[in-house]
Amino acid sequence: MAFLIVLAALAFLMLAAYRGYSVILFAPVAALGAVLLTEPALVAPMFTGLFMDKMVGFLKLYFPVFMLGAVFGKLIELSGFSKAIVAATIGLVGRSRAMLSIVLVCALLTYGGVSLFVVVFAVYPFAAELFRQADIPKRLIPGTIALGAFTFTMDSLPGTPQIQNIIPTAFFGTNAWAAPWLGTLGAAFILVAGLAYLEWRRRKAAAAGEGYGGNLVNEPAPFEHGKLAHPLIALLPLLLVGVANKMFTDLVPRAYGATQSFLPSVVGPAKPVVQEVAKVAAIWAVEGALLLGILCVLAFAWRPVSRQFADGSKAAVAGALLASMNTASEYGFGAVIAALPGFKLVADALHAIPNPLVNEAVTVTALAGITGSASGGMGIALAAMADAFIANAHAAGIPLEVLHRVAAMASGGMDTLPHNGAVITLLAVTGLTHRQSYRDIFAVTLIKTLAVFVVIGVYTLTGLV
Repeated sequence: MAFLIVLAALAFLMLAAYRGYSVILFAPVAALGAVLLTEPALVAPMFTGLFMDKMVGFLKLYFPVFMLGAVFGKLIELSGFSKAIVAATIGLVGRSRAMLSIVLVCALLTYGGVSLFVVVFAVYPFAAELFRQADIPKRLIPGTIALGAFTFTMDSLPGTPQIQNIIPTAFFGTNAWAAPWLGTLGAAFILVAGLAYLEWRRRKAAAAGEGYGGNLVNEPAPFEHGKLAHPLIALLPLLLVGVANKMFTDLVPRAYGATQSFLPSVVGPAKPVVQEVAKVAAIWAVEGALLLGILCVLAFAWRPVSRQFADGSKAAVAGALLASMNTASEYGFGAVIAALPGFKLVADALHAIPNPLVNEAVTVTALAGITGSASGGMGIALAAMADAFIANAHAAGIPLEVLHRVAAMASGGMDTLPHNGAVITLLAVTGLTHRQSYRDIFAVTLIKTLAVFVVIGVYTLTGLV
């Protein structure tokens, strides 16, 4: 019964998200409904002590990233840089390869260390422009961005600085470059299969006479100035964000040390505020990089941006509020579900799978799907089962580097179910609904999940690491 309650809560939230209802409203309804059916007396304590605590904690850490990312994306749009990049891209790879262009730009940014959420805000304006000029249906944009930002550069390619590739290092004593050959092969499989699927969808739409579409929501404003910036100048803010993020990631811990403390200037005795720098260094790095990117856009395109900055910044902040609240609600939902007895039954059942790598892959991707979070699901799985995974791997002679790569890749598989925060953010930013675009995101999700088992098969047959 406990398992059915967890399953029902998950199904209810996915259905609500797919039908277009607000996740901000229905995430607590789904989570607390499960608590009510499990232990009614804990509804209020779990709401305040767990759901709201995790939700507010997420906003405290990540809202500035959402806001700065949204403003940066809006300035890329208002400056006309998006249109300049589109024009250069069409001239370089051809109008028929618009999807490949967007995937490669997303991959460049995420592999450079830019947050997945920031990539959505930054890339959407010129993705919309490129798809409009190529007359490709707008509904295919989310699947295209998802392939470039949420898959192979998130956790497959060795060395990626995304959190999904960093979490396993703490459990397995590995580094971000673990199992480079397996990761590269998995990334190639995802890229080729994903592009083949998207191209098939484009051709099918073109054969049906479907164009970009009309009566759309959240459309970037057309750039009305005749002269476009040089494409290298237009790309400079995007590249600067990636380079600065890497630079700040290295410099922040050196500059601040392990902790920083200060005494607030208040009347009466006050306790010092202690900040553990390691927990926020990556966030500070992204925020600093985005600020530099914003300043770069303003420096090169002050005149066109200044004319529309007031209205544009309001729209950007409103979008950031919606996106961050959606994701934070999902985070609270996952925390409550993970605290229920039914969740332990799921974890124990998954633990019984005999093959060590398949056991790890299924466990991580299942928990990521249930919680709606790649990092959250993997963190829960490894915190509870890392010792067992390691023991089984040693018994089977499997290097821990392989465990690392399988766990990282599996976390980005079924986490992108309809209630996933990144999916909801992506659809909100692009002004599309689950009904319009989730099919393509889910197809990319299936390809990503299949890639994990391709990697496991390659290792089993060849021993390649």
